[in-house]
Amino acid sequence: MQNAPPVIEFRDISRIYGTGAAEVRALDGVSFKVSRGEFIAIMGPSGSGKSTAMNVIGCLDTPTSGEYLFDGVNVANLTRDQRALIRRDFIGFVFQGFNLLARTPAIENVELPLIYKGVPRAARRRQAMEALARVGLADWAAHDPSELSGGQQQRVAIARALVGNPEVILADEPTGNLDQTRSNEIMKLLEGLNHDGMTIVMVTHETDMAAYAPRHIMMVDGKVVRDGVPEPGAGVS
Repeated sequence: MQNAPPVIEFRDISRIYGTGAAEVRALDGVSFKVSRGEFIAIMGPSGSGKSTAMNVIGCLDTPTSGEYLFDGVNVANLTRDQRALIRRDFIGFVFQGFNLLARTPAIENVELPLIYKGVPRAARRRQAMEALARVGLADWAAHDPSELSGGQQQRVAIARALVGNPEVILADEPTGNLDQTRSNEIMKLLEGLNHDGMTIVMVTHETDMAAYAPRHIMMVDGKVVRDGVPEPGAGVS
């Protein structure tokens, strides 16, 4: 749809913690847009503000000033419960540490978001199996996380993020706990999901992983210092 609003838009957003001498500007006048179907990597050194930006996008934190629009809706005008509904219904989260329930089969981990939505058991079991099949783990549905490799655990986490058909996947250092081979497997999976139309916003400090994303937003000291295609020489290993 040509006139559709960006799915994510930051308008001069600042996020300030503390006051006086203890004041920290985690975000300092940040503006950018993410169109539906984009795959972007937010990069920067420790303390650059990339994780704070991710928290604002995911409605886990609110800006001190500026406007954050999700699908054209100003999130600042929403109640806490309404922001929780955005997280539940429109955003899928993938974390560095997988965040799976131990001693719980993969399929039940994937079903969890659907339980919160009140989806009936038979329907959520079917949707969870479809999500596991999408990440290549249909045959591992009955296995606990302890029986899975790190790469397989992250695939389960991605299936959990996908199961509710979100508009956006937020991936926070999704390969941070994986070796190079498994990291590339996860990035190729995310790349494939993006080719299928999924909007993906990823925070990473790994240049070779970021190279899978066609657009990079580089942050330093709470500001965007570069926004565009990857720098020359940033290839996929």
